[in-house]
This record gives sequence, C-alpha cells and structure tokens, in this order.
Amino acid sequence: MSDAGLTIKVGGRVVSPHYQPVNLKGPSNDDLANDIRLQSFMSTHIPLETEAELVKRERVLTGLKNMVLKWVRDTCYKKEYPAAVAEAAGGKLYTSGSYRLGIHEPGADIDTVCVTPSVCDKEDFFGELKEQLQKHPDVTNLNSIETAAVPVITFDWEDVNIDLLFAKLNVISVPDSLDIDNDLILRGVDRPTATTLNGPRVTNMLANLMQGTKERYAAFLTVIRCVRRWAKKRGLYSNKMGYWGGININILAAFTVQIYPNASPSNLLQKFFMILRHWKWPDPIMLTKTHDSHLGQIVWTSQGNKEHFPILTPAYPSMNSSMSISKQSRIIIQEEIKRADAICTKMIKGKEAKSTENNDGHMWAELFEPSDFFISYPHYLAIVITGPTKSDLQSWSGYVVSRLRMLVAGGTGYGGMGRMPLKKHQLWPKEFEICCANPESNLSAAQRVNSVTYFIGFTADQLRMKGDELNLERAIQDFKKFELTRFIPPEGCEVLSRYFKCKTLPPAVFEGTYEGGKVEAMQRRKEIREADPGEGGREEGEDEEAKLLADALAAVSGPERGEGVDVADEEQVDVELLQAAGFDANEDDDDKTVLNIGVPVWREVKRKREDGGEGEGGVGGRGGLRIKLTTTFENVTPIDDDGIILDEGGENFVPQSKWGGRKGGFEFKRGVRGVGYYRSGVEVTMPRRLVSAAVDVVDGEGGRGLFDDFDFDYESQFVESVGWRGAKPTFEFKKGESGLGYYRTKK
Repeated sequence: MSDAGLTIKVGGRVVSPHYQPVNLKGPSNDDLANDIRLQSFMSTHIPLETEAELVKRERVLTGLKNMVLKWVRDTCYKKEYPAAVAEAAGGKLYTSGSYRLGIHEPGADIDTVCVTPSVCDKEDFFGELKEQLQKHPDVTNLNSIETAAVPVITFDWEDVNIDLLFAKLNVISVPDSLDIDNDLILRGVDRPTATTLNGPRVTNMLANLMQGTKERYAAFLTVIRCVRRWAKKRGLYSNKMGYWGGININILAAFTVQIYPNASPSNLLQKFFMILRHWKWPDPIMLTKTHDSHLGQIVWTSQGNKEHFPILTPAYPSMNSSMSISKQSRIIIQEEIKRADAICTKMIKGKEAKSTENNDGHMWAELFEPSDFFISYPHYLAIVITGPTKSDLQSWSGYVVSRLRMLVAGGTGYGGMGRMPLKKHQLWPKEFEICCANPESNLSAAQRVNSVTYFIGFTADQLRMKGDELNLERAIQDFKKFELTRFIPPEGCEVLSRYFKCKTLPPAVFEGTYEGGKVEAMQRRKEIREADPGEGGREEGEDEEAKLLADALAAVSGPERGEGVDVADEEQVDVELLQAAGFDANEDDDDKTVLNIGVPVWREVKRKREDGGEGEGGVGGRGGLRIKLTTTFENVTPIDDDGIILDEGGENFVPQSKWGGRKGGFEFKRGVRGVGYYRSGVEVTMPRRLVSAAVDVVDGEGGRGLFDDFDFDYESQFVESVGWRGAKPTFEFKKGESGLGYYRTKK
C-alpha cells in the first residue's frame, strides 16, 4: 500500500513511516457533517488567539532573540576572544512544540531553545543572561531550575510565558543559516544538549511529516488541540509530573495521521483514542524506524528497558519522550483513553449526536468535562510547599514539583507510594495557591501566604496490610531524603504534608469544576455512589468497529508487520489492516477489560464500605482505615510489582544492582543483604522485620520460610536454596545447572 506521500527528506536524510497506512479513504458526507459540528464546538470552547495576541508573541520573541545575540557577543568579549570571533559568534533562538506547529491558544507558553557556540556555557546562561532577564522591565515571574535533567529558565515577558532552554554546540560560530535538522550538529555535544535540541528537531520533523496536503495538516492540528484540551481537563497534562506533555500528544497525533492519512478531523480524533485504547503497552509508538548517525549519542532500544509508556521521538537520537510516565500514571491515562474512545465513537456513530439538535456540536462537551478527581478517592494526601517570600517559593516549588512524581512512583533507593499497599493512587497535576498545612504547623504568616498545595488521591489495599493503620511517613521522609536534598533552598522553605478525607477537603479544590462548589461536588459524589452501575462497558452495538478490531488483534496468527491486506468487505478494512500493521490488544473475550484496569475507584470504595472495610475511615474513623503521618512505617510488607519482598536499605546499607560510583564510607559488594553499598567497618545484618516479613509472605501457612535457619551442608558441591541466606565460605549463590542455590567455588 502507498505511504500517501508520508516519506520525506529532512536534514539531508530520507525518512519513511515505520507503519504503512491502513486506510487511505477520504472523508464521507457523514464525516464532513461531523467535522462541522466539531469545529463549531471548538470555535467557542477551544478558541485560538486573536491577531493582536499573535503580534505580541512575535514581538516578545524578537526581543528575546536580540537579547540572546547580544549576550553571546558580550560573552565572547568578556572571555577575551578576538573581535572577529565575537562578531561572528552568532547564536540562534528556536521554538518548538505547539507554537512552532502553528497552534496558538490563548495563554499557552512558548518553548524556546537558545543555541550558542562553544564559547558560552551553562554558567554564563544562568549567570549573565538570567541577570539580564531579571532586570528587563517587561519580564516577571522568573524562575530557574539549574539541577533539572534539562535545565530551564521560565519567565513571563509581557505576560507571555516562556520556557527557555540552553544548548551549546561544539562549534566556534552559530550562523543564521544553521540547519538544525542535520544530524551533524550533534557531533561532540553532551547528552543534555542532545536532549534539548531534540525539541525543535522533533517538532520540525513532525511538521514535515504532516505536510502532504493542506487538509491533512489541518486535521493534524485539530486533533492536537482537542487532545490537549481533553488532557488538561482530565488531569493528564504535565510531563514533569508523570503524565503527557505537548511533545507526547504531538507525536501520538502524527502517528494517528500516518495510520489514517486522509481521515477527516473528527474521524481522526476518534481513531486517535481507538488506536491507543487497543495498543499493547509497553510496545513503543514509533513514527519512523530508529536511526543511528554514529555521532556518539545513545539511541533508544527496547533491550533492558522497563519503561511503561514509550513514545519515541523520530529525530536522531531517538529517545523515549514519556520516560516520566510510571506504571500507575499509565493506568490512569488508559482509563481516561477508554472513556474518551467511548464518547468519540458515540459522537461519530450515534444517532443523537447526528441529530439537528446537535448542529452546534454542544454534545462534544462530554469529552472535555472536568475530572471528578476530588470525589473519586476516599483519601487524599496534601503536599504543601512554602517559602518566606514569593521569589523563594517560586524557585523552591519549581524544583519540588519537578520531583513530585517520584513520591508517587518511587525512585532509586526507595519505593515511594508505589510500593505501599495501595490499590490505586493518583497525583493531580495542578497546584492550588492555598496553604493546607495543619493549623498547628509552626509556620510564619509569610510562609502561609507564600504557599502552594498539590494533592494525591489514594485507595488502600487492606489485604496487603498488617492491621488497619496505613502510615505514609516513611514514603514522605524517603522522598525528602532522596529527592529534595539535592537542592539547597533558602531558609524558611519547607515541604509539609497533611491527610484529608474526601468530605474534609478544602472548598477551594472544588471551585471552577462544580458551579455549586463543594456542596454540588458532594451531591454528585452521592449520586455516583448510589448509581453504582458496575464495571459495565459499552452498550451492545455501540462499538462494533472496536470489538471487531479487538477480535482481530487477539488472533494468534495473522499477517506480518507492515504488510498490506486487500479487504473487500468495507466493514472489516480497518480491523484487518490494523492487524497487518502489527497492532496488538490486551482485551478479554467479553470486551469488558481492555487494559486490565479494574473497576472504578468509587465502586471499590463502596464495596469496602459494604464489607465493613475501608469506607470513609480515617484518623479516628469509625471501624475504618486509620491514616497517620507521624510514626515509623513498619506495618506494611514492602514488595515490588512482582510480589517480591524488598530490602529498602538503611543507614548502613543502600541496595543498588549496579555500581553507581564511589561513595564515601561505603564499599560496593554482594553481602548478607544482597548487592549494594555497605558501610565500611560496620557489621551489617538482616533486619528482623525483613526476616519475619519474608517468612510471612513466602510461607504464610507456617512451613519453611525464605530466611528460616537451615543446616548448611558444607561438604556438598551444591546446596539448594530458594533465596539468598547470607555469605557462605567457599560457596557462591547463583542459578546454575542444578537450580537456584549455593555452588562450591573451590575444593
């Protein structure tokens, strides 16, 4: 099958789609009618900027560009380079993301990259250039995050929000004619620079890939605008907090266009959610085959990767643009995709949506309804970030927020909430400019004024708990220890936590979502709980195309990836061609649980309440779960995703599977607690809590446990053992020909 003009040449390299189109049909009359309804809705609810606002953005970018060029030139003179070098040093300011693609929504930020010659470095960027921005009369709300993986300066220039990144090329001059799309510009640059340049390079490639026809590019932009609005309304838009960012949505929209290159905008929007609903994660989304230009950059590969939601960038070096998405946030996104797919299918195929009553497209509003996050969980953890001044709060909260997803998912050396006995937990990626700290907290008036609060909703899994107390303190303290100590904040900057039940949440969190505020929210919560429709699913006949698609994808045999299929039956064309393209599904025979995401949270809550379990319990709750934030976290057995007991380390031992560099006072080895860093000169033993937990989990019926004492036969060549039981002289623990156990190393 033809690639419909999707093969392009960019940066001197020919780029072709990784998947062939599965349907080249153009829009039908019904599709065109649906487009009119969608465009009518978007003109009112997803408007574009006015001409005056566009002119202001261009003026701001011109001012920033002139400042960057002057700064590069001044830096050359300051470092005593010859005048000829200074005057020819140049410099470039590139835009990326939605602004570069031509999506100009009111209030949207502009992603920019400052590209300089080798004479400038990061210290100059966060020194002289940052100082010039701070002094500029039109610049406000400036904040810099120098310790991030991709350092950034954020600020408002004439109320236009700018994210400014820095990239230093290994050249003496950056002329205006620089071809940023050519891979050779990456010769000799470090990884942060390659990551930064990936922004404009990927955006340019996306724009080129979608330029086949005017209608195709317009449909591409329409899908992006709709999905961005949907993601923001449903709490899924914030890459740094573990969800989608603009680059992820742009790539996914381009991928949908590659599969259906001639589809109309409304049809393409429905196909967007249908494809993602049936995608078999963690298989990566790829626009093009990964390409290695052999310039020393690391190219993404599936080998050894445990990423949950890989969306690969098409430009060299190919990277996973969604590395921040954890297993838990992937589940949240998948739930929302399933909901969106059902609504879009109804809008495209439903009789009511096609009636004259919907000529203005108002029924599309259902897709963009705000999330019921604040009435969906029985328990909420508030994370309060405070500072003595507004500027201190900006810098401190900028760093804390960039790490907050690690509290939910866990990081190197600790598990976070991801390893706690929770059925489900969700970080809401929007801040509230309120202080939700306990009234007893020792905060000054200034700290309470200069505060922002984030919320995490969660439902406990009492079957994994020992007792009825869930202590969050360990996760919070580990988060502070492993993540926040990398940044030294000004005096008075703190992070505090507070527990809320759903009914005790502050009224501010419901404003803007429910017209009647908290009263209306509680009424809606009551209605949802009383309705309890169960797991449900779509009505019979509502989603025939998706059901046929799922059946086809579930087949054991079928065409190989990339092959075309000639199908006479029009009703089957999408199903069989998608199967030929290599798409997979994870769906049961009854089409009830596509992604194994379980029943809705609110139903789990009701079940617990009816069973005498969690219900509305809390601190001091009647017969329910007790939440505390002040004592040691010892009541829960820590396990990983596979149910294996975790040794989370301590003062004298830090578990780590690979050498991570020298650490003062520690030595890296395999010892009694496994591989990791052991404090030198200190005898490290297995904690009793871990021994007893292992016995309970491995041998809940009183039989032989993982760490039970046993008679070790030192005369044997092999001693079978289900797990590591400490070092044994002349033996090594491994999995060999005789199975797992201790093998003699010498006679």
